[in-house]
Formats: sequence, structure tokens, C-alpha cells
Amino acid sequence: MALQPALPTVAHHRLRLETLIRLRWLAVVGQTAGVVFVAFGLGFDLPLTPCLALIALSAGLNLVLLLRFPATLRLRSHFAAVLLAYDSAQLAALLYLTGGLQNPFSILLLAPVSVSATTLPQRWTTTLAILAVGLATILTVFHMPLPWFAGQPIQLEPLYVGGIWVGIVSGILFTAVYTNRVAHEARQLADALTATELVLAREQHLSVLDGLAAAAAHELGTPLATIALAAREMQTDLSDTEALKEDVDLIAEQAARCRAILTKLRSLDAHDETMFGSISLTDLVAEVIEPHRDFGVVISIEKGRTSGEEPRIRRNAGLLYGLGNLIENAIDYAKTATDITLEWTAETVRIVITDDGPGFPPDLVTKLGEPYLTTRPSDRSDSDPTEPGGLGLGIFIAKTLLERSGATLSFGNKSLDGRAQVVIRWPRPAVEYKEVAQQSDPAL
Repeated sequence: MALQPALPTVAHHRLRLETLIRLRWLAVVGQTAGVVFVAFGLGFDLPLTPCLALIALSAGLNLVLLLRFPATLRLRSHFAAVLLAYDSAQLAALLYLTGGLQNPFSILLLAPVSVSATTLPQRWTTTLAILAVGLATILTVFHMPLPWFAGQPIQLEPLYVGGIWVGIVSGILFTAVYTNRVAHEARQLADALTATELVLAREQHLSVLDGLAAAAAHELGTPLATIALAAREMQTDLSDTEALKEDVDLIAEQAARCRAILTKLRSLDAHDETMFGSISLTDLVAEVIEPHRDFGVVISIEKGRTSGEEPRIRRNAGLLYGLGNLIENAIDYAKTATDITLEWTAETVRIVITDDGPGFPPDLVTKLGEPYLTTRPSDRSDSDPTEPGGLGLGIFIAKTLLERSGATLSFGNKSLDGRAQVVIRWPRPAVEYKEVAQQSDPAL
């Protein structure tokens, strides 16, 4: 059974320039306040002028960016990475002047890596993490004394400073890996839900077209009836010998044909529940599989354990699309046959889809239903070679749509040698068509 590819690799959402500028203004204010407080509040001796010069450099960079680019600019990944690399280098230079890793604010070396892990591709986050680790390593050995009380120089033990280095490096690595992974999954989920909404919007548009057809039929009915009436009167007034009678007969015939067509269009109204509002479970599955019968795979519909009358299912675009997607996947990976078993009781309705293909890979069974999961390689030539290929949304969309109809899905293999199987189960009241409820509406 296939995990159908749907969309290309998830694209990283570009970071806005305004976001980086605001973060840098926050850093400028914080650094300035810290340096001024240490120098004048605590009275510690530190290289004040170089420190303020470094802070002014960041403020100047912000002003240049504001004058050169619009604040709403979406930055390319490499440009954003360069700006974050500058922030790391500027902070490292400030730490060099104020005690290196002995400075409690050395933990802020994690900040640029954290921003990158949230918004930039993995390769840029890895680059910034390596840069931060390198800067932390240099600051372990090379730095000016930590500002302290006059005449009481403080010197931390090398082992303690080494522990600080290990802590910062561990924090950088954890931030780079964990935050990047969480942000990536959030982007996948957001993009997958967007794709699902597009599918549902398309189905909704089709339903709207049905209503428009009925409305058009209603509006055209009156003038067409007038034309037919005028044609009949002309037929009565004209004699058989007159040359125009043949044309009048043709007008009447075509008017009658148009009225028949409009009658069919009216029957497409989405509110016509008697014809299209419900369908038996067997007919529903037969309708879904009909477009897939000419692909060289034998598709059989069987009834398993049943109790009571066969349920009539409410028509639902999401249900039809989701069920059709799963059946299509089964046919794609089946060798010769796909079996669909229907079961129902007074409480539940079940559909079991089984193919004779290789089955689901064991390492993916527990992950089925997550977005961007597939066994097929990507055929996109413009995808990022550093990203995994063949990402798909088929199972995710089908599962999402069916769950919205009240279903629960389980995936597995029927035997050790394969035979993928999907079990879809609904509470019977969730999908069964209630004719009594429809009859209570006088408009139907």
C-alpha cells in the first residue's frame, strides 16, 4: 500500500528583517544597561569605551538595515544566517572584554542558534552552532579579566570554567537539534493542514456549482416557458402549407429539450436529499472504487460480520475523498487484488481495506497518519539535496478527513509477509443517514 506523495519538501518560512532588528535592539538595550550598571552602579573596572563601541556597532547596523531595506522584507536563508553570525561574533567580542566564559551572560551565546533553529534550514543552524561552539572554546582560554572589586581580582578554577564550557556547548547542541526538530514538525503540520483545507475547499466549490446550476435552471425556466408557449400559439395559427411551420416546430422541440435539461440541473441541488443525500454502504464503496477498476487489479467487495439492516451513509465530500484515497493507495501497491470488507452492527460500521502487496514497512506503521511520510522517492529536481526526499500527504489527508466524519483508523499488516490492511471504524450514528430528521423539514 502506497503512501501517496502530495506536496514537495516543506519550505522554511523566511524570517522577517523586522524580527531580527527588534531582537538586536533588545540586545543593544540590555547590553548597554548591563555595562553601565557594572561600571557605574557596582563601580567595577572594565574597558567601558570598547564595550560601548561594540554596542554602538550593533545599533549602527540596525540603522543601516532600516534605511537600506523595508522592515517587512523576508530574508533569504543565507542573509539571515550572516546577520545571526554577526550577533554571535559581537556578543563573543563583548564577552572577551568582560571575562569570557566566566561572565554569567555567556549563556546568551545560545540565542542566535535558537533563532536559527526555529526559522532557518538545518545546514545554516549547524553552521551557526559550530561557530558558537568555536567562539565559546576561544573564550575559555583568551579573555580579559572578569570585572570585580578593586584589589580583589577573581580567578575561577580552570575545571569550573571547563564545566561552564561543557554546559554552553551542550545547550547549543540541544537547542540546535531539539528546537529545529520541533519547529520543522510544526511547519509540516501547518502546511499539511493547509493542503487539507485546499482539498476541502475544492470539494466545497463543486457543491456550490450544484447550487448555482439549480439557481440557473430556476431563473431560465420562466423565459423558456414563455418561448414554448409562444411557439405553441404559432403552431396553432400557422397552416400545414406555410413554410414557417417547420421552423416553429423546431423551436418548440428545442424549447422542450431545454426544459428537460433544466429539470436535470435542478436535481443536482445539494439539498435534494432524496436522490443524493444518502447511499447504502455497499453502493458508496462501489462508487468510490469505480474509477480504479481499469488498473489491472481485481477489486472485490465482501460483507463480513453484519447485524441488522445495511446502513445508509450520509454523503460527505471529505468521507468520499478520504476513503477513495486509501483505496487508491491499496490499488497502487497491490500485486493482483485488493479486498474491501464491509461490516456493521447496531452500534458500529467498519470498512477493512486489504491488498496483497508488500505491506507497510514495520518502522513506519506506528507513524502512519503523520504529514510528509512516504516510501516513494521524490522526483523533484529542485528540492534541497540536504533534505529527505519523497515527502507525502496522502495518508495524512485521508486520515484527517475520515476522522472529521467520526472515524477511527488503524494501520497494520495482515501477515508477516505483507498484505497491508487499513481498518476504518465509525460509530453508526455518526455516518448513518436519518430520513426522519430530513422529513421534519418542510422545505425538503
